[in-house]
Amino acid sequence: MARSDTTPEQQSVRVLKVGERVRHILSELLARGEAHDDVLSASNIAVTEVRMTPDLRNAKAYVKPLLGEDEGQVLKALRTNTAFFQKEVAQRLGLKFAPKLNFQPDESFDEADRIEQLLSDPKVVRDLDDED
Repeated sequence: MARSDTTPEQQSVRVLKVGERVRHILSELLARGEAHDDVLSASNIAVTEVRMTPDLRNAKAYVKPLLGEDEGQVLKALRTNTAFFQKEVAQRLGLKFAPKLNFQPDESFDEADRIEQLLSDPKVVRDLDDED
């Protein structure tokens, strides 16, 4: 499932910078195990991207448990602890309003795997070899 939000090229530099800061803060919180959740502490989670709305009030955080383990449980735990993450992000960012976080699974890795499988199909490989 492709992301239908605006592309990074269409966002202002400030929105992109704030999104990147939020991504770093979330990554740091998860890496240090500060959420006090057994599921989150037991999982290595990558925050691959954070997309902010232009008013900086909403943020979509795309996450992927490393090795794809228990993605459903990890997303549920992240969503359960959203208030904690929002509070921490607000304190560390120093913005007037704390962005409302929405955790989403990052499906770009699955899409990349699908494309890789298509490109390694014998028919496609044969066609690519014919062009050389």
